[in-house]
Amino acid sequence: MTEKISIPLSSIAHGRSGDKGDMVNIGLIAHRKEWFPLLQECVTAKWLEQVFEGMVVGEIEVHPVPGIGALNCVLNGALQGGGTVALRKDAQGKMMGQVILQAEVEIDIDEAKELAIPGVTD
Repeated sequence: MTEKISIPLSSIAHGRSGDKGDMVNIGLIAHRKEWFPLLQECVTAKWLEQVFEGMVVGEIEVHPVPGIGALNCVLNGALQGGGTVALRKDAQGKMMGQVILQAEVEIDIDEAKELAIPGVTD
């Protein structure tokens, strides 16, 4: 059994989010292109459902953009109808991009060391 370590997603990626009607789009880009497979392994629709539990009522989709080492995450039904009618503080979904970057992901400690992920030491 391999040992796992929890790290903030921001250790391996940066991102940006915004709205399109009642949908939030979060783009996540691996800090290094060789970290893209790890990013893709960590960020799944199921993981996003856990992170945004109770906030997203629609389907969550994750689309790889391997040419730039990125993921396009689409959270449908996340803005109470959209920025112009939502009563929430984050009506355009900008905060959601920061929330996801602070969320913890579990990765194999040996793989993290091999990839020289920051904060993972011997």
